Amino acid sequence: MSVEPNAKLEVQEASIGPVSVKIPQDWDLVSLDEITENSGQYGANASAEEYDDDEFRYVRITDVSENGELKDDEKRSIPIDGNEKYRLSEGDLLFARTGAVGRSYLYSSDDSDVPCAFAGYLIRFELSEEVCDEYISQFTKSRYFRKWVDSIARSTTHANINASEYASLKIPYPPLSEQRRIADILSTVDEQIQQTDEIIKETKELKRGLMQDLLHKGIGHNEFKEMYIGPKRSTLPVDWDVVQLGGIADIQSGSTPKRSNQKYWDNGTIPWIKSGEFNDGVVSKTEEYITEKALEETGCAVFPQGTLLIALYGKGTVSKTARLGIDATTNQAIAGLLPESGDFDPRYLQYYLIDSRNTLLNVTVNPSSDTGRTNIYMSALRQFKVALPPLEEQEAIADRISAVDEKISDEVEYKQHLKDLKRGLIQDLLTGKVRVNTD
Repeated sequence: MSVEPNAKLEVQEASIGPVSVKIPQDWDLVSLDEITENSGQYGANASAEEYDDDEFRYVRITDVSENGELKDDEKRSIPIDGNEKYRLSEGDLLFARTGAVGRSYLYSSDDSDVPCAFAGYLIRFELSEEVCDEYISQFTKSRYFRKWVDSIARSTTHANINASEYASLKIPYPPLSEQRRIADILSTVDEQIQQTDEIIKETKELKRGLMQDLLHKGIGHNEFKEMYIGPKRSTLPVDWDVVQLGGIADIQSGSTPKRSNQKYWDNGTIPWIKSGEFNDGVVSKTEEYITEKALEETGCAVFPQGTLLIALYGKGTVSKTARLGIDATTNQAIAGLLPESGDFDPRYLQYYLIDSRNTLLNVTVNPSSDTGRTNIYMSALRQFKVALPPLEEQEAIADRISAVDEKISDEVEYKQHLKDLKRGLIQDLLTGKVRVNTD
């Protein structure tokens, strides 16, 4: 990757919708219709049919990811007969005109095993051979383009951008050799992000398989027994116990101090966690804090660092877990599981509850008729059965799974670094703030 800051480059003012930028004097500012062979074509209105590799693959808005990639799940088709004029060609640029307005996709025949046609809520622009199509595609991922989309979409009653509006889009336009180099640099970062995504996906699959193996077969066992845990029959090592949660843990729920009493909240220093902050991992910071006065006058209790928490209710969070990386209080939708005489490793139990989530929900959750929400009831949670190895083996199992978790965490962090890098490069390269070496 070869980029260099400008020395004393002459610049000119350019407007991209509501954004004013400085671009090099030797660049142009062009509208999309100046670099395309058409002025925007709407797609087919045919109904999607079951996928058939003898017909066109039908590209709809829902088939394009937020990152501008063609997704392979839920593929559909339309007949070739009667839809030839909607067939995509290499380098065609598609835009969503409604719904996910502004979403774009640069077509490549490598993306599909069969020819593709595009649907009616997409607009096609056939880019000129005089332009680097990947450069234009990268521009549609920039904040400049996003701000332009927002300004156009807000000017209509419904979020909608039509063909003529897209055709008017202004784009900084360097010489072709520079377009290609910029596109190469940004595409390289995209490839690294994609590769990191694949590593994350594969490592998560590894973790799932490892959990299934270790949480049911343990480490180094040759003799097993058949047992029911809830409605499910499981095969477990003979020296493992099956116990009720309430037999190994002191289970306590949290509390919410009155919101109307500002003395409980203003300038609070004691972490207070909600189930919406759970991620089936470790929570080390909270969105809200309560005061010492709240702790003294309400039912809030401080759970120590390392405590395993489980969400009893909450939209989209019921049965989610978290381990505390800090001392913290919680709201009443959360239960803390405190070991009785060191009977379990919280890491092991967290992995076990995640792996057994469907069983847990089947035996502990009932619809609450008075609130309309789904609850895990404390009494049922206390009676929930878990497979429990000796403590030393729990720790060994947790260590192995945690090592994979750390790998996932490292890759997620690296992916964020790449995304931040890409964001900065787009801002600098697409305005010529940083010039590329085209020699």
